Amino acid sequence: MSQSAVINPPARIAVIGLGNMGRPMSACLARAGYHVVGFDISPEARSAYAEAGGTATSTATDAVAGAAAVITLLGDGKIVRSAIEGVKAHLAPGAVVIDMSSSAPIGTRALGEELIAAGFGFIDAPVSGGVKRAIDGSLAIMAGGDGATIDRAEPVLKAMGKSIFRTGPLGSGHAAKALNNYVSAAGLAAAVEALAIGGRFGIEPEVLVDVLNASTGRNNSTENKLKQFVIPEKYTSGFSLALMAKDIRTADELAHDIGVSAPLADEVSALWSAAMQELGPGADHVEIGRYLTAKR
Repeated sequence: MSQSAVINPPARIAVIGLGNMGRPMSACLARAGYHVVGFDISPEARSAYAEAGGTATSTATDAVAGAAAVITLLGDGKIVRSAIEGVKAHLAPGAVVIDMSSSAPIGTRALGEELIAAGFGFIDAPVSGGVKRAIDGSLAIMAGGDGATIDRAEPVLKAMGKSIFRTGPLGSGHAAKALNNYVSAAGLAAAVEALAIGGRFGIEPEVLVDVLNASTGRNNSTENKLKQFVIPEKYTSGFSLALMAKDIRTADELAHDIGVSAPLADEVSALWSAAMQELGPGADHVEIGRYLTAKR
């Protein structure tokens, strides 16, 4: 396999991780004409994937055999490293590993450098948009790594995403994803506090949301989370509080690792970690509204 060849359909793509995001993203790749083979450590996930019409293998090594690209959609960078180390000897020459998980940027850089030194391609390409946009292929994708390698993988990314951002060197995609979720989480927490304060003073929550959305306080949370989930107490956004807390912690740890003072990130990270501890790992991230309201 040429290390400069663009990965176009019907190339074989291995997807490791068939969870809430992995399944619909794999379906997008299949619709684009790729030969997609999936693997998940969970037999139930493999069965669900196969029942939906996908091709699943019982081992990760079988999935990556002959694959032009290997996509990882796993819990964190440590799991990604373990998975890739387990299949590295079975990767096709010149294959591109695309880590679309939410991994720690510095660990991503180290893993990528090792793979590149061994003759493989590597980019980090986490996503934003949730399950809904994974289903329709309109995700925002933040791609970090060598430009020529991103060029090779671009048709693969475009099959899953509407907006592809080239963020810079290895690890920058994961950094951008974590920073985005930090800003999103800070905005949601601020909006929930504003509703609590306004409500105590006599402002109807829906009215205050309308004010925010017509004014400078408008953000993704005020537009897409307050009336939809927080006010009616319908905690079904599809993105877990545990994952949000992890991403905020990743952003905060990155700041500390590179020597940037980020006192607000420290506070936001502590807030969301405390909420996760109290509400449990299965809580939806919009339940931060329930947590903050209870604290008042």
